[in-house]
Amino acid sequence: MRSVGQNDKYRSRRGVRTGLAVLALATIASACGQGGGDEAEPAAGQQPLQAPPARALDSYATQLRAAHAARVAAAKRWGLRKVPLTAPPAPVKKPGIATRDGFEVDGHRRLGLPPVFTTVPTKERILFLTIDDGEEKDPAFLRMMSELKIPYTAFLSDYLVKEDYGYFKEMQDRGVGLHNHTLHHPYLPALSYARQKREICGMQKIIEERYGERPALFRPPYGNYDRNTLRAAKTCGITHVPLWNEEVFVDRWEYREWDRSLHPGDIVLTHFRGRDDWKGTMPDMVRRFLDKVTAEGYAVARLEDYL
Repeated sequence: MRSVGQNDKYRSRRGVRTGLAVLALATIASACGQGGGDEAEPAAGQQPLQAPPARALDSYATQLRAAHAARVAAAKRWGLRKVPLTAPPAPVKKPGIATRDGFEVDGHRRLGLPPVFTTVPTKERILFLTIDDGEEKDPAFLRMMSELKIPYTAFLSDYLVKEDYGYFKEMQDRGVGLHNHTLHHPYLPALSYARQKREICGMQKIIEERYGERPALFRPPYGNYDRNTLRAAKTCGITHVPLWNEEVFVDRWEYREWDRSLHPGDIVLTHFRGRDDWKGTMPDMVRRFLDKVTAEGYAVARLEDYL
């Protein structure tokens, strides 16, 4: 039997490292493709992805290990029971969004009014976290969500946000979408069309002036709306009206559905609140949220990526 020389030993070690890196990539690809139907695919005309050189694979595997270690450390630091699951890549083809049965207004489809929905159609085990109003401005919450890399969407009301526009600018800089929750958080069906339009379009203007982007999403206060609400929202540039299927507090969950369960694509509501309103802080609420969804096999995805 031939003895293994120095070059053979080097090639053997290199082959093992390359094999591990390829295995890591294959594992990630497999995990991201679970659920079916929403996976990203190469654009038409593009060549299939080729395996990079061994050095690149080694480097990528190192980066993966470092990222996972950082996520494990963050989960431990913030007191989570398990490391949150990572959502699959955003779908290339967005799912069709329709108004939920029973949530229509007269002439909804004929007038082309924005869809009102509580769940995004998907087979993936993902949820969407949305946070309303803007009253609590907790720096620890921003750090927690950034360190854990948890996406969320904010629906803001100016009468609360104007106390500290900078807090929400920092949130936006960290990749969070800022959307419309009216100027003063009124019960909209009690208002005329003109007053509803002022509430919605006025908040569109504030967000565009302060944050450089005009929102496409709108959530009516308390989840209440009428035909005039959706007509005004459309006129102001709104394309979607996401409500919610579950609401999470610092000490409990509430459910819209009779089965009191999470479902793929559900939108979860919470609020910018702290000890003045809750028996805890926003990080306490996030901990409760993540512990439950992770234990049930759900990852948190970015709502805007699916609309």
